[in-house]
Amino acid sequence: MRPNRFYDVIRVGPVKVGTYNNGRGQTKHTAACTAPGCGFSTEHRDRSAAELAARTHRCTA
Repeated sequence: MRPNRFYDVIRVGPVKVGTYNNGRGQTKHTAACTAPGCGFSTEHRDRSAAELAARTHRCTA
């Protein structure tokens, strides 16, 4: 699989959580807000942490 190809993507409110393999062969999980002007994004080693960040995010935009 190529780096930065997201799979297993879910949406929690305005935040999308996705999983990808980086160039070093590690699996990473990202939570990113899709609201215009927000800019929230985080990267985690485990899926549960990314989903928790998505659930607790309060959008400032």
